[in-house]
Amino acid sequence: MEDGNIFLAEFMKKNFLNYQKKLMEKFGGSLNNFSKSEKQSILEMKISEIKKLLETKKITSEELVNIHIEQVETYNPLINAVCTFTPDLAIEQAKKIDNDSDFSSPLSGIPTFIKDLNLTKGIRTTKGSPIYSNFIPDEDDLVVKKIKSSGAIILGKTNTPEFGAGSHTFNEVFETTVNPYNLGKTAGGSSGGAGAALAARMITIAQGSDMGGSLRNPAAWNNVVGFRTSIGRVPNLPNSKPYNTLSVNGPMARNVDDLSLFLSIMAGYDNRIGNSINEDPKIFSEIKNIKNIDQKIAFSPDLGQYPVSKEIRESFENSINIFSNLGFKLEEAYPSLPNVDNAFQVLRAYIFADEHKDHIRNNKHQMKETIIWNVEKGLNLSSLEISEAESQRSIIDQNISQFFNQYDFLVLPTTSVLPFDIDQEYIKNIDGTELNTYIDWMALCYAITVTGCPSISIPSGFSKDGLPIGIQIVSKKLNELKILELAKVFESETNYYKTKPKLIS
Repeated sequence: MEDGNIFLAEFMKKNFLNYQKKLMEKFGGSLNNFSKSEKQSILEMKISEIKKLLETKKITSEELVNIHIEQVETYNPLINAVCTFTPDLAIEQAKKIDNDSDFSSPLSGIPTFIKDLNLTKGIRTTKGSPIYSNFIPDEDDLVVKKIKSSGAIILGKTNTPEFGAGSHTFNEVFETTVNPYNLGKTAGGSSGGAGAALAARMITIAQGSDMGGSLRNPAAWNNVVGFRTSIGRVPNLPNSKPYNTLSVNGPMARNVDDLSLFLSIMAGYDNRIGNSINEDPKIFSEIKNIKNIDQKIAFSPDLGQYPVSKEIRESFENSINIFSNLGFKLEEAYPSLPNVDNAFQVLRAYIFADEHKDHIRNNKHQMKETIIWNVEKGLNLSSLEISEAESQRSIIDQNISQFFNQYDFLVLPTTSVLPFDIDQEYIKNIDGTELNTYIDWMALCYAITVTGCPSISIPSGFSKDGLPIGIQIVSKKLNELKILELAKVFESETNYYKTKPKLIS
């Protein structure tokens, strides 16, 4: 870390003034309207505070976007969170919003990023793969349309592993995204670019997605919040597999308030989607700080079956003590999840085979080995293996329903390990326990995926070396509102999210 800080100091010394000069030449005098401390203050604000500035004309949308552009131009060369940057398009949209003087939409004038897996009309969408390195969609997918309709301004795309596979964000198109809290460590994945961009104050909210932990893992490792919601809460089209109940789109933010507001935009019923949840998403637009100590919280450091590193266990114990000191009823317990690993691995492989069979046939030489392995595993599955996995998931579904008849929440670590070195592809061993595949180390996340329950990852502290750690709060299906309320209580008590990386402090 010391070497990284020396490198950082030299980089900033040589490049910061050049960035400032280039930005001034490109975007004019609007950057001069605010001092450095004022810009830093704006970058720390919640959306509700920014909206007040916009509505009272203390800042224009163009000025706000320029402040974020400056942040991206300054820090993205170090972090590589943003893979496709669209400042000109963002400025054009911001000017239109300012000219119309209409800030009535929930996110009018607020810049955001879209994950590079999601289709964005007119903006390159590579999916982190050389196969799509020059692909420019002619339509937005549904979740992007909803974000745009809210008045949000798309500032670009965030980096992701190839086809979103794995929880370390690197690919051959854009290379590796690093952790703003330590430039030698991974930012996680697959929404690693989104998590790192949020941590570096490049943006206030960011869209992501989650199959086996891709919202939650980078949230934990970048000291931000990520929410995997119930299936059907956030609808999306086009979708060739509407009943694929492993993967969801979802929001990321630095705090619960901003995440909740963003969820209220992304969520909502769509009658074209059979499992879409028919509930007014406005219930998420403002979350109250409600401490209900009659709620019963189960907690487990390992779900009774997974290896977890010593430092994660110690941090988790501290988090449970915080809940205890707040007065909640706590009991160490976990649901019965028989064959959950097999259910996830088989169903994931089945999905990968369906999505990438043509890629394997035509472009295998352009795909990374772990994806090839996953696709070929899926292509070799028998109908009986798939049927057994579905039956296993059905039993798990029954067990989790019974579990949440006894408890209101389940709290567990988000990850089993701390962020690892960027030159390591994935974790193969946890404190002496050997792991079989490239996703085994994400079991604390993917086990929850199989249950279909909503799960939020929130900041829960830092390691001895200053690396972020997170916890998951899980509840029964459709109980997102109560999860957000409990998350806000914990966040208000700890305020971990306010600790910035030394990189930008």
